[in-house]
Order: sequence, then C-alpha cells, then structure tokens
Amino acid sequence: MIKYHRNLTSKGYRALIFSGDHDMCVPYTGSQAWTRAMGYNIVDEWRPWFVDDQVAGFTIGYDKNLTFLTIKGAGHTVPEYKPKESLYFYQHFLNEITL
Repeated sequence: MIKYHRNLTSKGYRALIFSGDHDMCVPYTGSQAWTRAMGYNIVDEWRPWFVDDQVAGFTIGYDKNLTFLTIKGAGHTVPEYKPKESLYFYQHFLNEITL
C-alpha cells in the first residue's frame, strides 16, 4: 500500500485513510503505522475531531495531502457503525474542509 499511496500523493492526489477504533479485522494501529511509515512530515498534529460537540475520533495530517483519522466506536464497516460521523468526515474531505 505504501508504494501506491506514495505514488499518488506525490502527484498531488489527496488521500484519506480512516479506521474504526473498534475494528477487530484491521486494527487502527496498523493503519496508523503504515501511514506514519510513508515518512511524510506532520502538518496537522494528532488531535480530536468533533461531531455535535462530541469527540468523534482523532486525526493527523501529513504533507502531500495525506490524512489519517479514526472513528470512535466504529468497527470494520465504519458507515454501518457510525453513519452520522461517516457522512460528516466524508463531506468535509470532499469539500476540502478541515475537521
């Protein structure tokens, strides 16, 4: 995955990697580790993001338009577990609005 994401992000494509923090198939720590392994500089430090004044997860931004975020309480199929939060972060990503 690193090779493909590095190729696309180096060409200016934005990438959003997300994981539910209760995913028993692909734990978020694995996704977090490989996004960190890309070797990009951090441009937005690890911090919470919110929906309706409640912590919805955590996010970190890297240069080359790479973002990683977690969704609190979501399993492997994030939109099934957290539809409101999923719609929120998808809309923000597509509209290039910071969470």
